Amino acid sequence: MAIKIPIPRRLLAVTLGASLLVSGIGLAKGNAPLFHPRFTWNQPGPLSAVVHPGSAQLAGMRQEPLDQIDEVIEQAIAEGALPGAVVLVARKGSIVKHEAYGRAVQYADDIFTPAEELLDMQKDTIFDLASVSKVITSTAVLKLYEEGKFQLDDPVAKYIPEFGENGKTTVTIQQLLTHTSGLPASIPLYQRGASREERIQIALKIPLSNPPGKAYTYSDMNMMILGALVERLAGKGLDEYVKETITDPLGMKDTMYNPPAELKPRIAATEYQPWTGRGMVWGEVHDENAWSLDGVAGHAGVFSTAHDLAIFSHMMLNDGKYGGTRILKPETVKLLTENQIPQFPQNGHGLGYEVQLGWYMDALSDPRTYGHTGYTGTSLVVSPNNETVVILLTNRVHPSRNTISTNFTRREVARLAADAIPVTISGKEGAWFSGYGDQIENILQAEVPGGETVTLSFDTWYQIQTTDDAGYIEVSSDEKTWSLIFPCLNGGSGGWTTLQVELPKGAKWVRFRYKTDTQYSGNGRGWYIQNVKMNSDGETVQPVMTSDTWEIRKD
Repeated sequence: MAIKIPIPRRLLAVTLGASLLVSGIGLAKGNAPLFHPRFTWNQPGPLSAVVHPGSAQLAGMRQEPLDQIDEVIEQAIAEGALPGAVVLVARKGSIVKHEAYGRAVQYADDIFTPAEELLDMQKDTIFDLASVSKVITSTAVLKLYEEGKFQLDDPVAKYIPEFGENGKTTVTIQQLLTHTSGLPASIPLYQRGASREERIQIALKIPLSNPPGKAYTYSDMNMMILGALVERLAGKGLDEYVKETITDPLGMKDTMYNPPAELKPRIAATEYQPWTGRGMVWGEVHDENAWSLDGVAGHAGVFSTAHDLAIFSHMMLNDGKYGGTRILKPETVKLLTENQIPQFPQNGHGLGYEVQLGWYMDALSDPRTYGHTGYTGTSLVVSPNNETVVILLTNRVHPSRNTISTNFTRREVARLAADAIPVTISGKEGAWFSGYGDQIENILQAEVPGGETVTLSFDTWYQIQTTDDAGYIEVSSDEKTWSLIFPCLNGGSGGWTTLQVELPKGAKWVRFRYKTDTQYSGNGRGWYIQNVKMNSDGETVQPVMTSDTWEIRKD
């Protein structure tokens, strides 16, 4: 049934049709499938119990974008953004890409003197996860929550009395988990105190920078306090509790704090740090504050491999269960991964994970996507809607943190992983696709036939980043001045939709314009258009579409 929506200037009416694709096959009859045709965007199919080697075809993914990830990493290495990396992409538990690039150890100092013994990156290289450690800490905290050790709205000072000093008596555990406690981002703890115990006490007693609950401040201090909370409530070290309740039950044999010396040849080096007296940091935690806490802290300190992180992420995708082992209850997974602070719309955060941050999740980002990044060059993106995990581990601070940002690389890897998940497209002709990019303006155009009344109709699918990106439908009489004839499209279409627009008299050209903003908000999955028709005085024609930037896709 057509739904009429009034639009100013009497220029259009819109018909939101049912989905074009009843079968969801997306391939013309007789065409050989390049991927499993049912497992398209937001239709991933059944999730396996564990991660396992797989193929793009069986996971319902396109191979070409996955192959292009190699070029992105190799370019980043060539530009000096990072010495090496490991990438892992999995969908439905099927590992479709797991590759190592470049060097785990390349330099001897911060003036880029080559190391005496170069060490190539391997698929099982162990990385300092930096702030990705925070999701492990948060999981440990929520394990204690499941055990009934506390309530989320309990004041932290109820369990750590000294934390209540300096006006912090009302700060809750949930505020620590969502970075809304009011604590400052960090302090140079490694320059203070003489022992781990003294430094933890210093951290516990620091004053607030903001009133609790009034501001979002991403803070290492929140997670340090949570690490101390785990130790108080569990009666053992954070490292011991994580090992006993998370990593050992999951079989994450390469995940640990303070890796033993015999594993050093498998570990990626990080930064040359003369200011800490450590020289080249290799085999121990990079973060100075975590190092001063004997390598065990809530904000940093975990070492792991891409495969182990895939296991952990798959457990989260599978509602807290991996194989026959349950780590978390499904409702606890929701607390960790669903946005708990909608009052801070630019800083989505669960009780552990960041939520819908396009600056590194890019085309995988939607309201359910969660992940985290780490200062050493690590990142993790999980898309529940597509049952997809994207892991990028790099040693970008080797030999110095003063190098090119890896954010472009993070976005590109996530974008290509998203692009590998096809959109269902009917018919052998395919559909026009808008493409991706930062600050682009891609145009698809057609000439309007003459007639007293001309109606444009087309089928469309889109997932466009909601902040500043948009799709525009515009007309012109001279190809110089263009007028918008339809509300800007952004967000998600919810599947294929039919739109119908009555064109104004005098319109000689119509165009679809896809415009994106800066790199910091990322791209959405894009805009697809097919089956474009114009009805002129009762006669229907298919216009010739032209574009230098849109492309025809069949998946």
